[in-house]
Amino acid sequence: MRFTSIPMAFIALGVAALASQAYGQASAQALKATLSGPAEKPAGDPQGSGTASFQVDPAKGEVCYTLQVSKIAPATMAHIHKAPPGAAGPVVVPLAAPDASGKSAGCAKADAAVLTAIQETPSDYYVNVHNAAFPGGAVRGQLTK
Repeated sequence: MRFTSIPMAFIALGVAALASQAYGQASAQALKATLSGPAEKPAGDPQGSGTASFQVDPAKGEVCYTLQVSKIAPATMAHIHKAPPGAAGPVVVPLAAPDASGKSAGCAKADAAVLTAIQETPSDYYVNVHNAAFPGGAVRGQLTK
């Protein structure tokens, strides 16, 4: 039998990775949403649609995102809210409203505890985009992994 030694650097990296998992230091997680007017509560723009993708990173205290909406009047606001499907809820992360082309991208700062909760149960959160015609929300989609 031949044994080879494992460099201490590899052992240290493994221990650090296990320790960060044990102490709940979450890493960035990708989430997405498919937006539609009928999913909004109360109902939004029946023709509206869109997509959203997120990188949620509690360690950095930020969520980076891209939004794309179509078939709605110009957007005025966009947010992540806390509420299950079929219910309206409070804003937990403000996002930049899509521009005239229907696109928005960026990173928003947020409380690490909120971002950890979003990672743990994304279906308890939704993203929506508002406009003047639908101030309560033109399109909405629940977050998913």
